[in-house]
Amino acid sequence: MWTVEHSVETTVAPEAVWRAWSDVERWPQWNGDIERIELRGPFAVGSTITMKPCGQETVELRLAEVVDGELFVDEADIASTVVRTLHRIDRSDGNRARIVYRLEATGPAAEEIGPAVSADFPDTLAALTEYAQR
Repeated sequence: MWTVEHSVETTVAPEAVWRAWSDVERWPQWNGDIERIELRGPFAVGSTITMKPCGQETVELRLAEVVDGELFVDEADIASTVVRTLHRIDRSDGNRARIVYRLEATGPAAEEIGPAVSADFPDTLAALTEYAQR
């Protein structure tokens, strides 16, 4: 298994971050690596997201876990490697929150796919917080 975690501390309201995450069709507005995206079903466990990263093949994600206002986990099977990405909001006292992206890749291509998928996490977190502030 290959894992990595990135996070950012912010004063953005956790509810604003959750609204950005759960409005999947608007992800390209804050994630520049997404060319096209579609959510099939509600933002809930079992629904799927078809995502076309810029210059790459389309990937199908399944929402494996959703805790409204707190976290969601998406899973993809890429080259017989399972890629799970956790997106979590850790609320703190006062007006601060920590936004976490954690990727776990398991399978024969984990050490190749994991770093490739997570390379833009710091930029994505920065763009997400900026977008959610608006």
